[in-house]
Amino acid sequence: MSLKAVLFDFNGVIINDERIHLRLIDEILVQENLQPQKVQERQRSLGRSDRACFQELLKNRGRVVTDEYLNQLLNRKAEAYVLELEKLEKLPIYPGVEDLIYQVRSRSVSGGDSLNCNLGLVSGALRKEIELVLNRAKLATYFTVIVAGDDITTSKPQPDGYLLAVERFNQTYPELNLQPQECLAIEDTPAGIQAAKQAQMQVVGVANTYPFHMLQRCCNWTVDYLTDLELERVQNVFSGGEGQPTVSEC
Repeated sequence: MSLKAVLFDFNGVIINDERIHLRLIDEILVQENLQPQKVQERQRSLGRSDRACFQELLKNRGRVVTDEYLNQLLNRKAEAYVLELEKLEKLPIYPGVEDLIYQVRSRSVSGGDSLNCNLGLVSGALRKEIELVLNRAKLATYFTVIVAGDDITTSKPQPDGYLLAVERFNQTYPELNLQPQECLAIEDTPAGIQAAKQAQMQVVGVANTYPFHMLQRCCNWTVDYLTDLELERVQNVFSGGEGQPTVSEC
């Protein structure tokens, strides 16, 4: 088995914007004459799609949710997100993202093999939000497959987004014959990690949002920063050169 694709999460892995999202959700709740998120609700929001978050928050507050109403709130939140980013002179892209993308695409690993994987992105964020950031950060051309919150009705920790990414890779590159076990996911939350694991993928947990020790219990690899990820070791595990790390459930 070889490593054929690396799939990035978006919020909390590529861009440090979780606080912006949580604040915008609270602002919309207040505008709708509803209580802002409680501490436990904020924790549950991390790693999940805006659609899933709003559905649960509105249900908890006794508000009847129609598709039309939900889509209206999602669009308002997306528009507010765009305005927030326009205020920033520099996007809060996590250090090491560009370097890791470069390494995944072109780094030579031990044995003379080339680690030239396909890059994908799997997120619950709306596509307009993802494309805005990737285009502004000049990263858009690197991701051949993007699965956004618009593309699926479920949310992490369900594996549907990751499985759809594999399907889209195979539609675009039939000769790739990509299997979930040939993918590496990069995640920062328990919900995202569970989603990738349920899709039968190995997972790197990056401690951007949760402590290292919490992610270490349920990831194949855990790093404090993306720059700490040893791609040679990862490739060696996929190639059978090392025993696969044992992990437990989050």
